[in-house]
Amino acid sequence: MSDHEAGHKFLARLGKKRLRPGGRKATEWLLSQAGFRQDSVVLEVACNMGTTAMEIARRFGCQVIGADMDKVALQKAQENVAANGLASQVTIMQANALELPFPDNHFDVVINEAMLTMYADKAKSRIIAEYYRVLKPGGRLITHDIMLLSEKDTGALQAVEQMHKAINVHAQPMLRERWVTLFQECGFSKVNYDNGAMTLLTPQGLIYDEGVAGAVRIVKNALKKENRSMFFNMFHTFRRNRNQLNYIAVCSTK
Repeated sequence: MSDHEAGHKFLARLGKKRLRPGGRKATEWLLSQAGFRQDSVVLEVACNMGTTAMEIARRFGCQVIGADMDKVALQKAQENVAANGLASQVTIMQANALELPFPDNHFDVVINEAMLTMYADKAKSRIIAEYYRVLKPGGRLITHDIMLLSEKDTGALQAVEQMHKAINVHAQPMLRERWVTLFQECGFSKVNYDNGAMTLLTPQGLIYDEGVAGAVRIVKNALKKENRSMFFNMFHTFRRNRNQLNYIAVCSTK
Protein backbone atom coordinates (compact mmCIF):
# COMPACT_ATOMS: atom_id res chain seq x y z
CA MET A 1 0.00 0.00 0.00
CA SER A 2 2.68 2.49 1.00
CA ASP A 3 4.47 2.49 -2.39
CA HIS A 4 1.45 4.28 -3.91
CA GLU A 5 0.58 6.47 -0.92
CA ALA A 6 1.10 10.25 -1.03
CA GLY A 7 4.33 11.09 0.78
CA HIS A 8 2.80 13.41 3.38
CA LYS A 9 0.13 10.86 4.28
CA PHE A 10 2.75 8.12 4.51
CA LEU A 11 4.92 10.16 6.87
CA ALA A 12 1.91 11.10 9.00
CA ARG A 13 1.07 7.41 9.29
CA LEU A 14 4.62 6.76 10.53
CA GLY A 15 4.00 9.32 13.28
CA LYS A 16 5.57 12.46 11.80
CA LYS A 17 3.77 15.59 13.01
CA ARG A 18 5.73 18.25 11.13
CA LEU A 19 5.29 17.60 7.42
CA ARG A 20 7.18 20.60 6.03
CA PRO A 21 10.25 20.67 3.75
CA GLY A 22 12.22 23.01 6.00
CA GLY A 23 10.85 21.57 9.25
CA ARG A 24 10.38 23.53 12.45
CA LYS A 25 13.23 25.92 11.60
CA ALA A 26 11.40 27.30 8.56
CA THR A 27 8.07 27.41 10.38
CA GLU A 28 9.67 29.37 13.22
CA TRP A 29 10.97 31.91 10.71
CA LEU A 30 7.45 32.31 9.34
CA LEU A 31 5.94 32.76 12.80
CA SER A 32 8.55 35.41 13.59
CA GLN A 33 7.48 37.37 10.49
CA ALA A 34 3.72 37.20 10.99
CA GLY A 35 3.30 39.92 13.61
CA PHE A 36 0.76 37.96 15.65
CA ARG A 37 -1.26 39.78 18.30
CA GLN A 38 -3.74 38.35 20.76
CA ASP A 39 -6.59 39.83 18.71
CA SER A 40 -5.27 38.48 15.38
CA VAL A 41 -7.65 36.41 13.28
CA VAL A 42 -5.65 33.68 11.55
CA LEU A 43 -6.38 31.19 8.78
CA GLU A 44 -4.22 28.13 8.19
CA VAL A 45 -4.88 26.43 4.85
CA ALA A 46 -3.84 22.77 4.58
CA CYS A 47 -3.73 22.53 8.37
CA ASN A 48 -3.37 18.73 8.25
CA MET A 49 -3.42 17.44 11.85
CA GLY A 50 -3.64 20.95 13.32
CA THR A 51 -0.11 21.04 14.78
CA THR A 52 0.76 24.58 13.64
CA ALA A 53 -2.75 25.98 14.18
CA MET A 54 -2.65 24.81 17.80
CA GLU A 55 0.86 26.16 18.30
CA ILE A 56 -0.19 29.62 17.06
CA ALA A 57 -3.25 29.65 19.32
CA ARG A 58 -1.25 28.50 22.34
CA ARG A 59 1.74 30.81 21.87
CA PHE A 60 0.04 33.98 20.70
CA GLY A 61 -3.51 33.70 22.06
CA CYS A 62 -5.02 34.12 18.57
CA GLN A 63 -8.26 32.83 17.13
CA VAL A 64 -7.31 30.35 14.39
CA ILE A 65 -9.31 28.62 11.68
CA GLY A 66 -7.64 25.49 10.34
CA ALA A 67 -8.88 24.43 6.90
CA ASP A 68 -8.16 21.31 4.87
CA MET A 69 -9.79 19.19 2.16
CA ASP A 70 -8.76 15.81 3.59
CA LYS A 71 -11.53 14.39 5.80
CA VAL A 72 -9.16 12.03 7.62
CA ALA A 73 -6.77 14.88 8.44
CA LEU A 74 -9.67 17.07 9.57
CA GLN A 75 -10.93 14.39 11.93
CA LYS A 76 -7.47 13.97 13.42
CA ALA A 77 -7.09 17.76 13.75
CA GLN A 78 -10.42 18.04 15.58
CA GLU A 79 -9.37 15.27 17.95
CA ASN A 80 -6.03 17.00 18.58
CA VAL A 81 -7.67 20.37 19.25
CA ALA A 82 -10.10 18.82 21.73
CA ALA A 83 -7.37 16.80 23.46
CA ASN A 84 -5.30 19.97 23.93
CA GLY A 85 -8.20 22.00 25.32
CA LEU A 86 -8.08 24.55 22.49
CA ALA A 87 -11.61 24.26 21.10
CA SER A 88 -12.41 27.85 22.16
CA GLN A 89 -9.52 29.17 20.04
CA VAL A 90 -9.11 26.77 17.11
CA THR A 91 -11.88 25.94 14.65
CA ILE A 92 -11.32 23.12 12.15
CA MET A 93 -13.31 23.06 8.92
CA GLN A 94 -13.29 21.73 5.37
CA ALA A 95 -12.54 24.36 2.73
CA ASN A 96 -11.11 24.59 -0.79
CA ALA A 97 -8.17 26.99 -1.20
CA LEU A 98 -9.33 27.83 -4.73
CA GLU A 99 -12.65 29.16 -3.39
CA LEU A 100 -12.38 30.11 0.28
CA PRO A 101 -15.74 30.54 2.09
CA PHE A 102 -14.73 33.81 3.78
CA PRO A 103 -15.45 37.49 3.07
CA ASP A 104 -12.93 39.95 1.68
CA ASN A 105 -10.47 41.62 4.10
CA HIS A 106 -11.21 39.18 6.94
CA PHE A 107 -7.90 37.76 8.24
CA ASP A 108 -4.80 39.34 9.74
CA VAL A 109 -2.61 36.36 8.81
CA VAL A 110 -2.95 33.47 6.38
CA ILE A 111 -0.48 30.61 6.75
CA ASN A 112 -0.03 27.86 4.16
CA GLU A 113 2.82 25.35 4.32
CA ALA A 114 3.87 22.65 1.85
CA MET A 115 0.86 23.03 -0.44
CA LEU A 116 1.45 25.57 -3.21
CA THR A 117 4.31 23.46 -4.59
CA MET A 118 1.78 20.73 -5.36
CA TYR A 119 -0.12 22.90 -7.87
CA ALA A 120 0.57 24.01 -11.45
CA ASP A 121 1.63 27.64 -11.84
CA LYS A 122 -1.81 28.92 -12.91
CA ALA A 123 -3.45 27.23 -9.92
CA LYS A 124 -0.75 28.66 -7.64
CA SER A 125 -1.71 32.14 -8.82
CA ARG A 126 -5.44 31.50 -8.29
CA ILE A 127 -4.85 30.27 -4.76
CA ILE A 128 -2.56 33.18 -3.84
CA ALA A 129 -5.18 35.57 -5.25
CA GLU A 130 -7.71 34.03 -2.86
CA TYR A 131 -5.34 34.51 0.05
CA TYR A 132 -4.88 38.13 -0.99
CA ARG A 133 -8.65 38.62 -1.16
CA VAL A 134 -9.38 37.34 2.35
CA LEU A 135 -6.46 39.21 3.98
CA LYS A 136 -7.04 42.61 5.54
CA PRO A 137 -4.99 45.52 4.15
CA GLY A 138 -1.59 45.20 5.82
CA GLY A 139 -2.26 41.52 6.49
CA ARG A 140 0.46 38.93 5.94
CA LEU A 141 0.59 35.71 3.97
CA ILE A 142 3.24 33.30 5.25
CA THR A 143 4.07 30.28 3.11
CA HIS A 144 6.58 27.41 3.10
CA ASP A 145 7.38 25.43 -0.04
CA ILE A 146 10.03 23.69 -2.14
CA MET A 147 12.48 25.72 -4.21
CA LEU A 148 14.68 24.77 -7.16
CA LEU A 149 18.25 25.99 -6.92
CA SER A 150 18.76 25.91 -10.68
CA GLU A 151 16.91 25.19 -13.92
CA LYS A 152 19.98 25.34 -16.14
CA ASP A 153 20.98 21.69 -16.14
CA THR A 154 19.36 18.30 -16.48
CA GLY A 155 20.03 17.61 -12.79
CA ALA A 156 17.17 19.90 -11.79
CA LEU A 157 14.70 18.14 -14.08
CA GLN A 158 15.88 14.76 -12.82
CA ALA A 159 15.52 15.91 -9.19
CA VAL A 160 11.91 16.94 -9.75
CA GLU A 161 11.07 13.72 -11.59
CA GLN A 162 12.68 11.60 -8.87
CA MET A 163 10.74 13.53 -6.22
CA HIS A 164 7.47 12.89 -8.09
CA LYS A 165 8.14 9.16 -8.00
CA ALA A 166 9.28 9.15 -4.36
CA ILE A 167 6.34 11.07 -2.88
CA ASN A 168 3.65 10.01 -5.39
CA VAL A 169 2.63 13.65 -5.87
CA HIS A 170 3.26 15.79 -8.96
CA ALA A 171 5.01 18.60 -7.07
CA GLN A 172 6.15 21.62 -9.11
CA PRO A 173 8.86 23.60 -7.27
CA MET A 174 10.18 26.85 -8.72
CA LEU A 175 13.27 29.05 -8.56
CA ARG A 176 13.42 31.57 -5.69
CA GLU A 177 13.04 34.48 -8.12
CA ARG A 178 9.90 32.93 -9.59
CA TRP A 179 8.34 32.39 -6.17
CA VAL A 180 8.95 36.03 -5.23
CA THR A 181 7.59 37.29 -8.54
CA LEU A 182 4.47 35.15 -8.18
CA PHE A 183 3.49 36.85 -4.91
CA GLN A 184 4.26 40.28 -6.35
CA GLU A 185 2.13 39.57 -9.44
CA CYS A 186 -0.79 38.72 -7.16
CA GLY A 187 -0.63 42.18 -5.60
CA PHE A 188 1.53 41.81 -2.50
CA SER A 189 3.55 44.96 -1.87
CA LYS A 190 6.39 43.55 0.24
CA VAL A 191 7.88 40.06 -0.07
CA ASN A 192 10.54 38.73 2.33
CA TYR A 193 11.98 35.24 2.15
CA ASP A 194 14.31 32.73 3.76
CA ASN A 195 15.60 29.53 2.18
CA GLY A 196 17.85 26.65 3.12
CA ALA A 197 18.44 22.92 3.09
CA MET A 198 15.44 20.61 3.27
CA THR A 199 15.42 18.82 6.62
CA LEU A 200 12.21 16.79 6.36
CA LEU A 201 13.96 13.41 6.58
CA THR A 202 17.51 14.18 7.69
CA PRO A 203 18.47 12.57 11.03
CA GLN A 204 19.12 16.00 12.56
CA GLY A 205 15.85 17.33 11.17
CA LEU A 206 13.83 14.42 12.53
CA ILE A 207 15.23 14.92 16.03
CA TYR A 208 14.85 18.74 15.93
CA ASP A 209 11.27 18.54 14.65
CA GLU A 210 9.96 15.53 16.54
CA GLY A 211 12.24 15.10 19.57
CA VAL A 212 14.37 12.04 20.23
CA ALA A 213 11.45 9.83 21.26
CA GLY A 214 9.37 10.93 18.27
CA ALA A 215 12.25 10.36 15.84
CA VAL A 216 12.86 6.87 17.25
CA ARG A 217 9.16 6.02 16.89
CA ILE A 218 9.12 7.22 13.27
CA VAL A 219 12.23 5.22 12.37
CA LYS A 220 10.85 2.07 14.03
CA ASN A 221 7.67 2.40 11.99
CA ALA A 222 9.65 3.16 8.84
CA LEU A 223 11.65 -0.05 9.23
CA LYS A 224 8.55 -2.24 9.22
CA LYS A 225 8.43 -4.43 6.14
CA GLU A 226 5.42 -2.69 4.61
CA ASN A 227 6.99 0.79 5.00
CA ARG A 228 10.69 0.21 4.42
CA SER A 229 10.81 0.54 0.62
CA MET A 230 8.97 3.86 0.40
CA PHE A 231 10.74 5.39 3.37
CA PHE A 232 14.21 4.68 2.04
CA ASN A 233 13.20 5.78 -1.46
CA MET A 234 12.09 9.16 -0.04
CA PHE A 235 15.15 9.42 2.22
CA HIS A 236 17.65 8.71 -0.57
CA THR A 237 15.80 10.88 -3.11
CA PHE A 238 15.96 13.96 -0.89
CA ARG A 239 19.54 13.26 0.13
CA ARG A 240 20.70 12.67 -3.45
CA ASN A 241 19.06 15.90 -4.64
CA ARG A 242 20.03 18.13 -1.71
CA ASN A 243 22.02 20.39 -4.07
CA GLN A 244 19.01 20.84 -6.34
CA LEU A 245 16.15 21.33 -3.86
CA ASN A 246 15.74 23.76 -0.95
CA TYR A 247 12.86 24.94 1.17
CA ILE A 248 11.66 28.51 0.77
CA ALA A 249 9.71 30.40 3.43
CA VAL A 250 8.00 33.62 2.30
CA CYS A 251 6.23 36.45 4.12
CA SER A 252 4.13 38.62 1.78
CA THR A 253 2.35 41.77 2.98
CA LYS A 254 -0.90 43.02 1.42
